[in-house]
Amino acid sequence: MKNVEAKQKEKIQNLKMLPKHIILVRHGESEGNKDTSAYSTIPDHKISLTEHGRAQARLAGSRLRDLISSHGSYQDWRVYFYVSPYERTRSTLREIGKSFSKKRVIGVREECRIREQDFGNFQVEERMKATKETREKFGRFFYRFPEGESAADVFDRVSSFLESLWRDIDLNRLNNDPSQDLNLIIISHGLASRVFLMKWFKWTVEQFERLYNPGNCEIRVMELGRGGEYSLAIHHTDEELQEWGLSPEMIEDQKWRINANKTDLNDHCKWYLNSFFDNELDSDEDVKEEDIDSDDDSKDIFLDTDS
Repeated sequence: MKNVEAKQKEKIQNLKMLPKHIILVRHGESEGNKDTSAYSTIPDHKISLTEHGRAQARLAGSRLRDLISSHGSYQDWRVYFYVSPYERTRSTLREIGKSFSKKRVIGVREECRIREQDFGNFQVEERMKATKETREKFGRFFYRFPEGESAADVFDRVSSFLESLWRDIDLNRLNNDPSQDLNLIIISHGLASRVFLMKWFKWTVEQFERLYNPGNCEIRVMELGRGGEYSLAIHHTDEELQEWGLSPEMIEDQKWRINANKTDLNDHCKWYLNSFFDNELDSDEDVKEEDIDSDDDSKDIFLDTDS
């Protein structure tokens, strides 16, 4: 009995060290969003926010503060920011930061690995339009832009960032006090945010292809569930998740995560396993029968070839 109680206390203590929220925010409206010809004369990383984009960011800051202060376990909460080095994300952070007092902010880190997908250098508008049409035919995840990156390339560097993020949490590099709710806010870009969620929730390439880009300053909230898993379904409705492109199976998985324990995860994702394995083969006997049928088919093939 004592061992059970000790394990339960350890589990509660470990949960206290985990961030209450991990929140993804896309930058506000940029000059490139307003007029794509800007990319042909301004380097992508120097594209700035429009006035409307700055207003969006200020509103997002207010929404984030309200969300964190009203959905936490403790009144004493803190935030830590990760931000892409691009001008439009840094400006978004500056506007968002106006909603948080200094005592609430543990720190800020500029993180190159969550930058925008590299589309090449200066982007000639007509050529880029044709290139993106080719991407749609080829597939958005694996298509690599000439002199740039594919979404798969972004996946690799975002995966590396996630490993660093977990080390920061495990080693308490963020100097989190367990009596305070820690909230991580990641200010990045549309594709980087989608790839982040893909990596975190182990979505397939096919599932990634279904996803839609978040809007400017749109907020996507991963909230810590009771068993130590994060879920999008705590803060967001089914309708929102559907609008993002999540399938019914993906939404059910998010709901399952609300109460899931980490040790249960691998056994749960049947919708993932079913895309690789035959559901009808439930026993060893079924497998043996399948092998016999396959052998018979192979013999027929050889006989047909000889004739």
